[in-house]
Amino acid sequence: MDDKARRFRALHEGPGAFILPNPWDAGTARILAACGFAALATTSAGLAFAGGVRDGGTSRDDMLAHCALIVGATPLPVSADLENGFGDSPEAVAETIHAAAAVGLAGGSIEDHTGRRDAPIYDFSLAVERIAAAVEARQALPGDFVLTARAENFLWGRPDLDDTIRRLQAFEAAGADVLYAPGLPDIDAVRAVCSAVSRPVNVVIGIGAARFTRDELAAAGVRRISIGSSLARLAYGRFARAAQAMQREGRFDFLDEAMGFAEIEAFFTSFAARER
Repeated sequence: MDDKARRFRALHEGPGAFILPNPWDAGTARILAACGFAALATTSAGLAFAGGVRDGGTSRDDMLAHCALIVGATPLPVSADLENGFGDSPEAVAETIHAAAAVGLAGGSIEDHTGRRDAPIYDFSLAVERIAAAVEARQALPGDFVLTARAENFLWGRPDLDDTIRRLQAFEAAGADVLYAPGLPDIDAVRAVCSAVSRPVNVVIGIGAARFTRDELAAAGVRRISIGSSLARLAYGRFARAAQAMQREGRFDFLDEAMGFAEIEAFFTSFAARER
């Protein structure tokens, strides 16, 4: 396991930006591995949708069981979306870090979103204390674990770049390995975040209207690009539109875009060949 974590950390130290895609089951994990990606990350939304519940509606036990499934599907390092650590207190966050490492994860992220719409972001001091507790838990582990700290302002109606940077800087000072502010509106904001911190920065693709290329993000200083729920939402969107067309119109045009058995199974054959 420690080898996976070391490989994952090394990806953040290389030149340019690497893409960290997000599968939501063993099959999608193996397809991504067959495509040549070097590491994977879970998606809390993808897991929730697969369980038929809203994002944020999954228990910690179910989340960890899902993480173990993704970890076991390939030999690649896996980082987990650990949401807010499944509790408000620093102690709850620390427990989640220990539990995440125990299922074989190479890393994980903790966000400062409370899960409450009336007060969606933790107060600054508590947010920092929570990351400090996660760092302390990481340091007590027998092996490595790459900790990502997330500042969620832009996802929850608080588009305050100055406060976002202040939080990321405080998370860095507390010992976080990777910094992440989902939903940044433009490349100037991305560049400002990367310039304000010295640790690797993750940017997610697929949130909001902004679209960036890997080269644009790398030039702005980004080291890691995640996809979040975008691939899962793409699959669910096409599935739902096909189902609606069948029910409302009796049409099956979606079959023209369906991937054949041989093509799908070729990914799994390729994955198995890589393992030999």
